[in-house]
Amino acid sequence: MSEPESGSDLASLRTRATRCAGGWRVTGTKLWVTGAHRAHALMVLARTSPADTANRHAGLSQFIVATTSSRVAIRPIRALDGGHPFNEVVCDDVFVPDDMVLGEIGEGWRQVTSDLAFERSGPERFLSTYPLVEHLVRVVRRDASDRHHAAVGALLARLWTLRQMSLAVAGSLAGGVAAEIPAALVKDLGTRFESEVVEVARTVLDIEPDASSDDAGAAIAHQIHGALGITHEHSLRLSTTRLWAWREEWGSDVQAARQVAAAALAAGEQDLWPLLVGT
Repeated sequence: MSEPESGSDLASLRTRATRCAGGWRVTGTKLWVTGAHRAHALMVLARTSPADTANRHAGLSQFIVATTSSRVAIRPIRALDGGHPFNEVVCDDVFVPDDMVLGEIGEGWRQVTSDLAFERSGPERFLSTYPLVEHLVRVVRRDASDRHHAAVGALLARLWTLRQMSLAVAGSLAGGVAAEIPAALVKDLGTRFESEVVEVARTVLDIEPDASSDDAGAAIAHQIHGALGITHEHSLRLSTTRLWAWREEWGSDVQAARQVAAAALAAGEQDLWPLLVGT
């Protein structure tokens, strides 16, 4: 979706798809395409009709573009550690047959916002750090420090809440209900949660981050690596913080989350995940 000079404002994208015999010709450049160098095909959002100033999101469509085409160039965007999970993808008059149109022509905006809501609210927002949270719980069960109990208990409360929010968004999407704003909140809270887990692990665990180890050191190293790319200037940061303050003040769900956290710390090692998911 993202393009040079067209990131959050997708309506301004410049990639074009022009009708031709048997299909479409797609031309344009996409940025920050995760795993493009490993993918066999990509979903590309392109403009299929002239922009309408009265409805800037109209006239967009999605296409499945094969990366094997000689007219598709994939260039790595290098990270600080030398890796390149992201790529720049250039489509130069790539032919896309009609049966590779994704959904309906002209419905690209509705489809892509639904895609984004699913991606933003997915379970990886809390499962990415779950192995490290599990290790923290095992450690604090042997630690009499109230401070450490409180810190890990707060993480468990947030994890439980994130899972409930993620499930609620998935239910809305399955029912055909728009969930862009709730999904964005899940992503913002989940991103913060990932950083908070690393910070709590730093204060609770006496283990050095070591990506080559087979214990919690590897989990910590992995989470720190991921946290390096997280910005604390997210546009939703203030509004999300305010929402959490209201929840705290009103007591809705918060007391229940605290009870779950306290019970999780007291539960047996094998009982943690069933307790969190309510089974």
